Amino acid sequence: MMNNLFSVFDPTTGSLSMNWLSSLILIILMPYKMWFMKNKIMIMFNSMIESLKKEMFMLMPYKGMTLIMISLFMLILINNLMGLVPYVFTSSAHLVFSLTIALPMWMGFMLFGWINKTKMMFNHLVPVGTPYILMPFMVIIETISNLIRPGSLAVRLTANMIAGHLLMSLLGNNTTSTLILISTLMIFLFLMMFELAVAVIQSYVFMTLTTLYSSEI
Repeated sequence: MMNNLFSVFDPTTGSLSMNWLSSLILIILMPYKMWFMKNKIMIMFNSMIESLKKEMFMLMPYKGMTLIMISLFMLILINNLMGLVPYVFTSSAHLVFSLTIALPMWMGFMLFGWINKTKMMFNHLVPVGTPYILMPFMVIIETISNLIRPGSLAVRLTANMIAGHLLMSLLGNNTTSTLILISTLMIFLFLMMFELAVAVIQSYVFMTLTTLYSSEI
C-alpha cells in the first residue's frame, strides 16, 4: 500500500525488492529472434538508429563511439518507456541509475583527454579571444563547468522522469470519484502522450550531450 506520494520511487518496495530487474525485464522477456526478423518494429528501430548514426558522424570525429552512444540511447529509452507501464519500477528516475552511466563516461573522457591530449585540454580552459584580464576567471568557470557535467546529465534525466510520474500520481490519487475520473480522462491521455515524448527526448538529449562532450577531446 502506498504510504506517500514518493513511495512509487522507493527502490525497496515489495516483498523480494527486485524492482531493479525492471531495467532488464524487456531484454529477458523479448525472444532473440525478434532482433533478427525484419518485422515492423525492427524496421522502425533500424531507421531510427540510422538517423542517429548520421547525426553523430557530424558531431563526433571518433567513429568507434557510435555503437556505445546508440547502445546508451537504447538502454535509457527502454528504461524510460518501461517506467510508463503501470506497476513497473522506473529505474531511470533514480540518481543511482543515471549517475552510474554519466560519471564513468565523463571520467573516461577526462582521463583520455588529460593523458593523451594535455595541451588541447588546457586550450579548452581559455576560449579564443578572451581578454588577458578575464583569463584566470575563465579558467575557474570552465573548470567548474567541466566538473558539474556528470551531475547535470544525471539530474536532468532523473528530474524529468520524476516530474511527470509525480504529476500523474498526484492526479490519480485525487480522482476517486468516477465523474471526476471521466472528466479528467483527456488530461490523463495528454499526460501519457507528454510522458512518452519526454521519455524519448530525454534519452536523445543524454546521448547527444555525451557525444558533444566527447567531441571536445
